[in-house]
Amino acid sequence: VFDFVKLTELYYAGSHGMDIMGPIRKSESNGHHVECVRSTDSEGKEVNLFQPASEFLPMIAEVFENLSESIKDIEGARMEDNKFCVSVHYRNVAPHDYETVHQRVTAVLKDYPCLRLTHGRKVLEVRPVIDWNKGKAVEFLLESLGLSESDDVLPIYVGDDKTDEDAFKRF
Repeated sequence: VFDFVKLTELYYAGSHGMDIMGPIRKSESNGHHVECVRSTDSEGKEVNLFQPASEFLPMIAEVFENLSESIKDIEGARMEDNKFCVSVHYRNVAPHDYETVHQRVTAVLKDYPCLRLTHGRKVLEVRPVIDWNKGKAVEFLLESLGLSESDDVLPIYVGDDKTDEDAFKRF
């Protein structure tokens, strides 16, 4: 999203909150959140990165390749690399092939016990088994902004999938 918006003063979150980029805030100790890593964005500006599942990146890339190979013959199936998770979309798959998609994804994941499978709207999502979700990402963002203890703040969260329910529970 940053590559489209290009505003470094905003926070950006993706991959179920496992990929958060935000500005360097002067109010933070040493200029960054204690769990963040300093980096630069595509414009060369300094930013904070919070990526609690970064050690899983090589494994996720490998799973993406294996899943792509496994479902390539299923018409309408589409893979999406979301950096910290892999999505297998079957919205355009013939209904009689839904179970085949699920079986093949499950078969690939048997070799990766550190990854879990979740279900969305005609999508199977593969992500790391860590204690992190969209709700915890919202809490992290509020804390990063110094708003986690504020009584006069009303966070607004918009989502339309099962995985968004973790964020809704935080309010």
